[in-house]
Amino acid sequence: MNLPKVLTDLIKAQNEFDAVRYADLFSETAVVFDEGKTHNGRLEIERWIDHSNKNYQSAIKPLEYTENGTTSILTAACSGTFPGSPIVLKFHFVIVEGQIQRLKVTD
Repeated sequence: MNLPKVLTDLIKAQNEFDAVRYADLFSETAVVFDEGKTHNGRLEIERWIDHSNKNYQSAIKPLEYTENGTTSILTAACSGTFPGSPIVLKFHFVIVEGQIQRLKVTD
């Protein structure tokens, strides 16, 4: 599967539970929507993923990727210490100039 570098780096950071490296892949004004909550800006995103890593230890395995301009969808198997693991989630990205501007996680 041919993923943009920013997503390859994101998966690696997630699978190594590196919240700082993960958040650095987002723009300063990025927005993340996950589990009914909104996280604005790189600092909130870092806090969100750090909390998630500590609670769920979620790892991502890419299954499918589609791209249309700056919008893309990564379908991935996610496993960790959360109820129902593993599950398949869709990660809806807006990527501009190599940085993630927006991420919405859906099932």
